[in-house]
Amino acid sequence: MAAAVAAAVFVGDQLSKWWAYTTLADGPMAVVDGVVRFKLTFNTGVSFSMFSGFGPIIAFVAFAIVGLILYVLRDAHRPIEAVALGLILGGALGNLADRMFRGDGYLDGAVVDFIDFSFFATFNVADMAINAGVIVMLLAVFGKRS
Repeated sequence: MAAAVAAAVFVGDQLSKWWAYTTLADGPMAVVDGVVRFKLTFNTGVSFSMFSGFGPIIAFVAFAIVGLILYVLRDAHRPIEAVALGLILGGALGNLADRMFRGDGYLDGAVVDFIDFSFFATFNVADMAINAGVIVMLLAVFGKRS
C-alpha cells in the first residue's frame, strides 16, 4: 500500500511540476485573487528557502530519509502507517528527483515550487504530501496510545 501511495504522489508531483514549468514560465496565474496564485519558483534550499546553496548536503539528507522510511516500512503493520509513510516517501522522492535532475552539477538542482500563498510560503505537491504524511503519522501514533 505504501508503494502505491508513494508512486501516486511522485507521479502527481512530477506532472504538476511539468505543468508549472511549461505553463507558468511567462508569469504567474491568479487562482484566488490576492490570496493564492500559481507562480513558478525554484528553491535550492529547504522549507522557506533556508540553507539555499547546500543542495548536495540536502540531497544526501533526503537519501538518508528515504532509506529510513524504507527501513521503518518493514514494521508498518497498520494501513494508516503505510499511507502516512507512503505520502512522506513519495514527497521526498519527488523533491529529490528535482535536486538530481534540475541542476547543472551533482545534486545541485532546484526544487520546483509553484503554489504561492501571498501570506505564507510557495510550495508544491510533494511538500503537501510530506506535511499530510507527518500529520497522518502523528494521528496514527497518538491514536494508537489512547
